[in-house]
Parts: sequence; C-alpha cells; structure tokens
Amino acid sequence: MDMPEQITQLDEEGRLLTAAASKTGTSAPVPTCPGWRVRDLLRHTGTVHRWATAFVVEGHTHYVAEQDEPDLDGEELLGWFGEGHRTLVAALEAAPRDLACWTFMPAASGSAFWARRQLHETTVHRLDAESALGTPYSPVDTVRALDGIDELLVGFHARAKSRVRTEAPRTLRVHAVDADAAWTVRLSAGPPQAVRDDGRGAAADCVLSGSAEALYAALWNRLPLSSVTVDGDESVARLWTENSAVV
Repeated sequence: MDMPEQITQLDEEGRLLTAAASKTGTSAPVPTCPGWRVRDLLRHTGTVHRWATAFVVEGHTHYVAEQDEPDLDGEELLGWFGEGHRTLVAALEAAPRDLACWTFMPAASGSAFWARRQLHETTVHRLDAESALGTPYSPVDTVRALDGIDELLVGFHARAKSRVRTEAPRTLRVHAVDADAAWTVRLSAGPPQAVRDDGRGAAADCVLSGSAEALYAALWNRLPLSSVTVDGDESVARLWTENSAVV
C-alpha cells in the first residue's frame, strides 16, 4: 500500500468508527474490549490520534508521552474524536514523504510509519466500535489485511514487549488462502521471529488459515479462532490469543 492510499483509508475508517459510536451511544459495552464502553474506545483512540499528529507536525525525534485522556462524554466526546481524526488526516496529507521523526518500528520515513500505524490502529478500533453494534464488520480489503498481519507479526511482536513466549520452541504458520501469502512465526523464550514467505513445504506445529480479512481480525483478537481454520496443535494458537495483546 502506498501512503496516499493509506491516508484515504484512514479517513474512511475514522468516519466508520464515528458512525458506529453514534449509533450505539457512548455507554454501550465493547465486546472485543472487555470492561470498556464506547466512551473508553473514543477517548483512547482520539488520544492516540493526537499523539501521532504531534510527531508528524512537530517532528519530535525522541519519545513524547501521550496526553491524558479527556473527561468528555456523549456528543461532546464524539465531536472531540472527529476533530482529532480530521487533524491527523490533514497532517499526514501535508507531511513530507521523507519526514524524520520518532517511530517505534522500522519504516521508510516517519510519515510513512505514522500513516501505516494509524490506519491499522483506527481499523482495529473501528472493529471494536462495530462489535458494540452487534452487526457484521464492515469489510477490510485483502491488501490492507495482509499489511496489517505483516505489521503485527513482523513488527509489533518482534519487539521485546511481546508476551508471546514459550520455553519449548514452537512454530506457528499463518496462511492467507485468498492471497497465497504466508508467514512463519518461530516462538521461543524470546520475542517471536516472523518472516513472510510462500510457506510451501514448511513444517509447523500449528497452522492458521483463512481469508486475509479473517486472519487480520483473528490475529488482532477481534474475531475468535473459530473464524479461521486451525490445523495441528491448538495449544500454539491459544498461546497466541492469550498473550498477543499489543502493549
């Protein structure tokens, strides 16, 4: 995906999230985030949007903490969320493509990092907002789903923060059948090591297969494992779902 396409999709995802939250109301529980209400989802995502915007606009080259979440609710909170989302989109549209700023995963540039990261941040939380509606999710196209799987497996869980650990080495395979794309994820006492490959003939203790869209939602824990096919040792799949929440 190129950056202009990511920004266009980020714009749409924020609108979908707002639409879902408007329908449910801010007091509705969020099934995919136990203990959260829609107000928590809006406060969190809106704060992250403003945090990302500051790096893009101000060009911080070091870590800067997020601001505190606002004590807003109802229509005022929805308006605050929408304003922050629109500001983020505008900042990314105006940003130099070679922007240098702080990031927490490798990327071609700071602007490329934040466009990609905020697209998936907003998409995943849009799924959360739609889970509160109790209706099927709006679709995620295959190209974006593949990119989100790659960001999660190769990016997020390569970091020392990953809690997906096992003393006995195991191998997880992820196969997007509609795109003939696959990843090998080697699990150990250290951070997972994932590579994207064609997967042909590769041995694995457990294989997760399904459409890219279903795998994207399942690996981010927004759909249950029953939404994809699990072959082999199911304990490896459970190891993932029980420990893979991004921190």
